[in-house]
Amino acid sequence: MARRRFFVDEIQEGRAVVTGDEAKHLRQVLRAEVGQRYELSDGVRVYLAEIDSFRKGEATFRVIEEISQSPLLLNVTLLAALIKLDRFEWIIEKATELGVSRIIPVIAERSDYGLEKAVPKKLERWNRIALESAKQSRRVGPPAIGGAVVLGEALAEAPGIRLVLDEKETTPMLSALREEMARNPGDTLTLLVGPEGGWTDAERSQTLEAGFVPVSLGPIVMRAETAALVGLGVLTLVWLDHRE
Repeated sequence: MARRRFFVDEIQEGRAVVTGDEAKHLRQVLRAEVGQRYELSDGVRVYLAEIDSFRKGEATFRVIEEISQSPLLLNVTLLAALIKLDRFEWIIEKATELGVSRIIPVIAERSDYGLEKAVPKKLERWNRIALESAKQSRRVGPPAIGGAVVLGEALAEAPGIRLVLDEKETTPMLSALREEMARNPGDTLTLLVGPEGGWTDAERSQTLEAGFVPVSLGPIVMRAETAALVGLGVLTLVWLDHRE
């Protein structure tokens, strides 16, 4: 059985401190004791560490050794059009499991009116969801989650290879990846996913002008959250297949 992984702000001189709810979980739920071993991540590296001591509200760990991690397969920024917030949370949870590096909510013309006003109040919750999902999937760290931006701003700042999912497009995603793009470990890529109802013609023009390649996931119309995760899954498999 894999050891539980905890995230810490920093590791200094071979020691780290877990505080707050995490420390409470260790002590009261896991019934952890001094000397027991867990994995710690500072967001960059992962270590094997053992509990050195407990104090009120915190647990101190002593680092034993670094644990090697697989190289980064693909550095993905997910630009996801804002949809109903419970569904957007589902995107955050599952996209974290699929290894995205960054998630940016995008205000599209067909996003429900006023959703962007709720984003600042939701960011703390969204980051907690990403953190828990990162633990479950044994990531080195959770993705960064940004505030909501308009489409033009999102397009201008999109890094690397640029793909946009579009239900009106006929070019399969796999075909576009085979024909147009080299694939190397650690590549940077941006995947743009639209809202329920799809993109407007004006938005399609914007994405093309910004250098995005429109691709299709097939003739079946998917919900926005489903399309986002299927698209990420395709990317993972393609880059995994070319890892060697």
